[in-house]
Amino acid sequence: MKRLALFVFLLFGCDSEGIPKSVQAQSSVYAFENVNVVPMDEERILEEQTVLVAGDRITAVGPASSVQVPAEAVRIDGRGKYLMPGLAEMHGHIPSPSQSPEYTETVLFLFAANGVTTVRGMQGSPGQLDLKARVNAGELVGPNLYLAGPGFGGGSVDSPEQAREMVRRQKTEGWDLLKVFPGLTREEFDAMANEANELGIPFGGHVPEDVGLAHAMEMGQQTFDHIDGYISYLDGESELVSDSAIAGAVQMTLDAGAWVVPTMVLWETVLGVTDLEWGRNLPELQYMPRSVVEGWIESLRGRQQRAGFDRQAALNHVQNRMRLLRELNDAGAHILMGTDAPQMFSVPGFSVHHEMERMVEAGMTPYEVYRTGSVMIGRYLGDHDAVGTITEGAQADLVLVDANPLEDVAHVKEPAGVMVRGRWLSEEDIQSRLSEIAGMYASED
Repeated sequence: MKRLALFVFLLFGCDSEGIPKSVQAQSSVYAFENVNVVPMDEERILEEQTVLVAGDRITAVGPASSVQVPAEAVRIDGRGKYLMPGLAEMHGHIPSPSQSPEYTETVLFLFAANGVTTVRGMQGSPGQLDLKARVNAGELVGPNLYLAGPGFGGGSVDSPEQAREMVRRQKTEGWDLLKVFPGLTREEFDAMANEANELGIPFGGHVPEDVGLAHAMEMGQQTFDHIDGYISYLDGESELVSDSAIAGAVQMTLDAGAWVVPTMVLWETVLGVTDLEWGRNLPELQYMPRSVVEGWIESLRGRQQRAGFDRQAALNHVQNRMRLLRELNDAGAHILMGTDAPQMFSVPGFSVHHEMERMVEAGMTPYEVYRTGSVMIGRYLGDHDAVGTITEGAQADLVLVDANPLEDVAHVKEPAGVMVRGRWLSEEDIQSRLSEIAGMYASED
């Protein structure tokens, strides 16, 4: 029996088909009692509320004194705690079927354990749609998955007709969106974009050099991940750019109705300015395979030691990104939270907390940061109040924390419990499984 499968058996207990007994035995009705609610419909806190959940939906939100709790409900004491919507990782990576089941299940759990209840997977591979179905069916503990198909880039597309055929195939297969990689020619990109627009499937990701930011927006690219294309458009790879140039890029974004996924922390690592000692001492590295961590360390060290590395130029690049994020937020542009996990020192779920801190440093308030990972996700998906809010009828994706999250994003770091699609993971459940995962990877040393 695989190690993680054995762990799941020991922690939860499984029937003959391998489905955790705790999942089967869980009540479908929960009551968070006397809890302070952060509904995310506006910046406010509703004190001493009771929130009822039945199945995967919130069925009632109201004063604890007036909401009647069904006799069969599992009661969760929220006194002194805060309940907020689950967060999203809008540029994440879901393992491919070629990777081990242990690793896949670990990644999915780490997202959920940190209050990340939705992941937009941006590295599609065959078999991930089956994985999505298993998660939705409750066979695996993991976030809601919204998946891009295999990428469109210089290594996968060699003609406009092939680009069109790939769009048609991925639409038929049921992928949620198309992923754009570097390397597409302008003709290939336009062929993909026109076919996607015709079939009604969104596309997002990188901006190929031959395409450029302005043309990608003109063709309807929906998301610009890593703020890709912006710094090149502003000619800000090494020098600080003017405020007026940034304002022009922001206005172009607003006019296009485009969405931006910043991934600030990861990109600083890509540029080589992340402190190596900070990265290698992150406590969450214990939840990743040792070989993966060693690869991250060597990758960052190599970037910093490469010939011609100009740290000041890289810092100017970072400052341009921070200024751009601040101006996009101040202008009301569509921003989505993302970290590119798992990636260099971005451990699934844990990386969201580092990203939120960086977004605050860019000038965003905690409430504005949470919007990028909650209510804005509903708007992006077209579900509006059904995703990303604590309102009657919304999906029961929730995070329970011990202190007011509107005061400090650090208060979300260690959830007192997480609910994904109505499935409750208590703090005890989370910590117990994290301990098992750490022990599994420690045995590799």
